[in-house]
Amino acid sequence: MAFWKRAAAELAPAQQGNEPALSPRGGEPQAQLVRNIAHSVSSVGRDAAEVRGVLEDTQKVVMAQAEAMGALSNELTQVRHAQQAISHATEQSRAAVGRASHALEGVGQEVGGIVQTLREVSDAASEITKIALQTRLVAFNASVEARRAGEAGRGFGVVADAVKDLAGKVEASSKAIMGTVLALDGRIEAFARELRNDKSQGQPSAIHQAFAEVRGDVDRIADSARQSEQTVESLSGRANDLEKEVQQAMISLDTAFSCSDRFLKLSEQLIEQIAGSGVEVEDSPYIHAAQQAAADISALLEQALARGQIDTAQLFDDQYRPIAGTQPAQHLTQFVELADRLFPAVQERLLEFSNKVVYCIAVDRNGYVPTHNKKYCQPQRSGDVVWNTANSRYRRIFNDRTGLASARNQRPFLLQTYRRDMGGGNFVLLKEVSAPIMVKGRHWGGLRLAFNF
Repeated sequence: MAFWKRAAAELAPAQQGNEPALSPRGGEPQAQLVRNIAHSVSSVGRDAAEVRGVLEDTQKVVMAQAEAMGALSNELTQVRHAQQAISHATEQSRAAVGRASHALEGVGQEVGGIVQTLREVSDAASEITKIALQTRLVAFNASVEARRAGEAGRGFGVVADAVKDLAGKVEASSKAIMGTVLALDGRIEAFARELRNDKSQGQPSAIHQAFAEVRGDVDRIADSARQSEQTVESLSGRANDLEKEVQQAMISLDTAFSCSDRFLKLSEQLIEQIAGSGVEVEDSPYIHAAQQAAADISALLEQALARGQIDTAQLFDDQYRPIAGTQPAQHLTQFVELADRLFPAVQERLLEFSNKVVYCIAVDRNGYVPTHNKKYCQPQRSGDVVWNTANSRYRRIFNDRTGLASARNQRPFLLQTYRRDMGGGNFVLLKEVSAPIMVKGRHWGGLRLAFNF
């Protein structure tokens, strides 16, 4: 408590009522001048916070654009590779069609040879028919002579009749072969003409016409693939240019961020110096109130340790256990139950300090809020992240620039200006004063008191 005994000597009692009054300390007109400067610096700080907020929004958009351009560049690369594969495949298809057409020509020649062989077979069958006819005539004459010979020629007659019958069968078979060969010859000849693509016919055969159409389709695919590849190349080049422009914009934004941060810190430092000068400015009552609330929280935690309600390891527990199904994520620690019992008495009281006060919370050194003001301790709604962000702010870790600076500040007070994220793209511009919470000389965290301009 020695820390707060030293600080308490400079604290002015908080005035009850709707709006805290300013102490007339400091010699008038100098004090008034200081207050005017403080007001102007506060306005500058507000503008700087707004600029920083706009830069944050712009940076998010630019980062999203950078990611989108990177993804687009990758997609275009994949498309280009696909188009190259299509071009390669069409070249292979064109070559395959050429080989097939050439092979058909060869097959046509072979089929032509088959036609010639069949004609030779037909000629041979024709000769066989002639021979069979002659054999029938000879056998018929022999049969007649055998009958004239009477009983002595009967055996010759039987043989002659058998030869005549056989010759008849040979003649019939030869004619059947000739008919079949003639029909087959017609079919194969037509097929051979189709395969040979005889130009004397005046137009290509149906088979070669089909191959020509396939070749034309392949050529069109190849042309389209080349045009598409050229278009993709152009888009890829433009996407690369845009990606470079976005990266340059991010570098410029980083520079603007750095300038904005320096500007904002300078305004905050000026306000702190003015507030610490002894002159009561418009922020002084909130500074004193935050310091007193931090001292009250410190006293409550020290009493809890002394009474054995919690031990040091539990009080300084930083093993944040996620609560399943929460969005934004909430966590539990070993001191949440103690915080739920002790902190509201101090935190809720500070909400009545002024109608400008937005919240008053005690956070550990990592920005963890075990329990918030009651109006912000609503149970989360499943799937409603925007509502949860605005209304379920307890059990959460706020380790942004402002939150972490407030949690780890060990100076008597820290005054900051920032945009509070309420979810769904909604922000509220606030001032926040924080004071360190010390427990038996050890820094536990900070008391954050936020208020409107």
